[in-house]
Amino acid sequence: MMKLKMLAAAAAAFVTFGAGEALAGRDLDQIKQRNVLRCGVQGPSNPGFGVPDSQGRWGGFNVEICRAIAITIFGDPNRVEFVPVTTQSRFPALSAGEVDVLSNNTTWTLTRDSNVNRFNFPAITFYDGQAIMVPRRLNVTSARQLSGATVCVQPGTTTELNISDFFRANNQRFTPVVIADLDELRRAYDSGRCDVFTNDFAALAAQRTLLTRPADHVILPERLSKEPLAVTIRQGDDELMNIVAWTTFALIDAEEMGITMANVEQTATTSTNPVVRRLLGVEGNMGESLGAARPDFARQIIRTFGNYGEIFERHLGVNTPLGLERGMNNIWTRGGLLYAPPAR
Repeated sequence: MMKLKMLAAAAAAFVTFGAGEALAGRDLDQIKQRNVLRCGVQGPSNPGFGVPDSQGRWGGFNVEICRAIAITIFGDPNRVEFVPVTTQSRFPALSAGEVDVLSNNTTWTLTRDSNVNRFNFPAITFYDGQAIMVPRRLNVTSARQLSGATVCVQPGTTTELNISDFFRANNQRFTPVVIADLDELRRAYDSGRCDVFTNDFAALAAQRTLLTRPADHVILPERLSKEPLAVTIRQGDDELMNIVAWTTFALIDAEEMGITMANVEQTATTSTNPVVRRLLGVEGNMGESLGAARPDFARQIIRTFGNYGEIFERHLGVNTPLGLERGMNNIWTRGGLLYAPPAR
């Protein structure tokens, strides 16, 4: 009997301390002690996703995702320090703690999940696929017409691996022009040093706006890959992972429920829908269980930035220089891939 009691006590201690250790919030604690979230962004020339204005204030789709996370943690969208990172410096910066999160069009892949410097991808914020841009003067209508081309590509990216796979699979040859700095890479393409510029479709649409003559370039119809882009954090902090995930899900849920920047306060006051009321912090303890700064964190996010669709249309949509259709980045009820778990 004594042995059974000892085993039961040990099991209870394991559950108590093991669970606490798993949810220790190591990185989240450091963020709170510092009183600012360090967000790695791809910049400063990533139109639509992240660019500083003439006063140095950052704006864009990825930027507002970071500011929304800051609302969940601090209740304040301005508690963010934006740190420009490149495709090569982003993971070392995250591993070293120079940034707390990456919001810079990073693709979720198996090896990034499982290699020595392991990362977590709490929620996909943007679905994309690799594409190819060429000058119209080449009269190319398909990527399969590009055998022998020179290709501008960034090193250390899934883009570099995918373009090699594509040409190999189609028994074509190509010559890579590998340049780490995105601005320099774009200038190399614009000056004619390479025939092809490859990147994720949305990134190409952004870079095309910066070319000398944007209308003289076309993005070909093929998509060479799946590129689920997500905010990225270090593994080992479940609390921070939950905060990043449910910040994203709140934006998606709000769009599905028809909650906007304009109507969120009225909806919080008048809605009798228990799902809506839980999301907006009117009832239940979703914010408290998440460790958010305030119970109505989602309501504050929507009041500040709107829902996912509003953020998309403001920075990337058809009425912006990028001119992107929603496509896969529409909510599931409208034929897209955006789908959030139940807020309950």
